[in-house]
Amino acid sequence: MTTVVELEIPADRLGLARTFDHVSAFEFRIGGMIGGAPPLVWTGGPDRTTVRQALEADPSIDVIASVADDGDAAVDETGAGPTDQWLFRLEFGDGVKLFEQLVTENDGAILSARGDDHRWILKLLFHDRESVSACHDLLEQYEFGADVRRISGVNDLATARTPLTETQYETICKAHEQGYFDVPREITLKELAAELGISHQALSERLRRSHAALVSAELSERSAPMEIDP
Repeated sequence: MTTVVELEIPADRLGLARTFDHVSAFEFRIGGMIGGAPPLVWTGGPDRTTVRQALEADPSIDVIASVADDGDAAVDETGAGPTDQWLFRLEFGDGVKLFEQLVTENDGAILSARGDDHRWILKLLFHDRESVSACHDLLEQYEFGADVRRISGVNDLATARTPLTETQYETICKAHEQGYFDVPREITLKELAAELGISHQALSERLRRSHAALVSAELSERSAPMEIDP
């Protein structure tokens, strides 16, 4: 079944980490990244000059072109009018090229990529769950630090019930069953980690992400697709 995967990867593994360090509120957005040509990248920040200078000084990329002149205002994708974003054509380095290779070799495609707060968020399309698992294993092997935010079948969106991944859901259920959320607690974090066969640190991070996903879903007031870890 065709599967859409949303991943979060640190910028220092893919690129633009130096730009994030030097430009407050820097963000970017890319459409599809399939093909050999350097992609067009919408960028945002305090002003165009600051963003351009930071990009030009970033060793993880090459600025191929600034698509509009400095005095031109960008127009958003709907044609609605000027925005505070600027368009560049960027050549990314080895991190992105290796990532693209791993996705493509597993019959995947990069639908979109965006970034803020020193991270990339990518949406990938795969033909089946086996390809998802194979690609995820390789991303771990090459230490991309990929965090699976969401996995859904294209036809599953209407029936989704929870924003949690399967692993997060199972962890929350286990924690509840063992009395971790009781007052006072009936099991410590260390003891729960031993029950699950993972490290204290891994469990702490998993619970934090689970709580964040649940709070975000509650506040958004909209349903989210069920996520299943590869």
